[in-house]
Amino acid sequence: MTPSARVQAAIDCLDAIVHAAREGGAAADTLIARYFQTRRYAGSKDRRAVRELIYAVIRSIGERPATGRSAMLAHARAHDPALLDLFEGGTHGPAPHVEGEPEARPGPAPAWLIERLRRRFGADTDAQLAALLDRAPLDLRVNTLKTTRDAIEIDADPVPLIDTALRVRGDLNVETLPAFHDGLIEVQDAGSQFAAAACEAKPGETVLDLCAGAGGKTLALAATMGGEGRLIAADTDRARLRQLEPRAVRAGAEIETRLLNPGKEMAALGDLQGACDLVLVDAPCSGTGTWRRNPEARWRLTPDRLARFVAEQGRLLKLAAGLVKPGGRIVYVVCSLLPEEGEGVVADFLAQTADVNPLPLRNPLGGAPVSKVVLTPGTQGCDGFFLGGLIRIC
Repeated sequence: MTPSARVQAAIDCLDAIVHAAREGGAAADTLIARYFQTRRYAGSKDRRAVRELIYAVIRSIGERPATGRSAMLAHARAHDPALLDLFEGGTHGPAPHVEGEPEARPGPAPAWLIERLRRRFGADTDAQLAALLDRAPLDLRVNTLKTTRDAIEIDADPVPLIDTALRVRGDLNVETLPAFHDGLIEVQDAGSQFAAAACEAKPGETVLDLCAGAGGKTLALAATMGGEGRLIAADTDRARLRQLEPRAVRAGAEIETRLLNPGKEMAALGDLQGACDLVLVDAPCSGTGTWRRNPEARWRLTPDRLARFVAEQGRLLKLAAGLVKPGGRIVYVVCSLLPEEGEGVVADFLAQTADVNPLPLRNPLGGAPVSKVVLTPGTQGCDGFFLGGLIRIC
């Protein structure tokens, strides 16, 4: 592919990503893969170059653009003026740039989201935003059901945040490694690992991961339980829940799965009512803490969608409160850095629930437990998370 053809390919993919962000379609990675599935002539260097250009554009344009072309032009003018020379027309390149042609607006995020993040970070907002839009590292979780971190021979560094985490140096295809096939390691961000460890699930307990998805945190909980007790993974997404089954076999973990019907979860969880020692509520959220991996999430979020997330988070906490026994614990987790999805949801829940109190959680800095935990790329070097602990008192 010529340089101008690469730019046009990136514009085509960006058009699909903009449409998906507006209409609720597939993620950027999926759309890029689909694009190249029908263009076998593009070599690996072309695919890599186009993909890197697409993500550079997405990271530089905070507001959802009208078109992929408007996003590319704005990115070029603000960050890479040499790209403007490639708008030269021809058979495979983008049409020449016309004076006054509409362009997107460069920036880290929509103004309404920046305002909310300032409530979290104050004077540190610009630095935290920059870290949120940087490229994410590759973290691995060492499966302590089978091995120890010191026994893993991979070109990686220990992550101070959590003693199961390794951060890979350079590029690595993890799925080709014997350690992966033998269930010794899993790909998992260090912050996600910390969230599971903060639950302090114990051997012999009954533990429910209420929004398990594909089960990354569920597998981490299985390791902290040492393979003893009862661990249930529940979710409303059948396809994602099925992904957990082969992962659990590979990891040597025994995990029950429950497929839930949205809004009617107790039909599948009735036997667990008042019976759980721990319920992890890893709730659906805006994903603001994962912008390093999914920067196009900024184009998907609207105030109305955020309000729906907040309502669902509160509903799930109420559901969890009916599933824990007296003295049982709830750990509420969102990969969001917006206060209304974090302490706002917890405060509203506590105001409406007489028999639940705050529960201090593991401190990521060490020392005494803390009433809430906020992890960020700019401070801890991991994805962004909010964690809140709760305990049922009667």
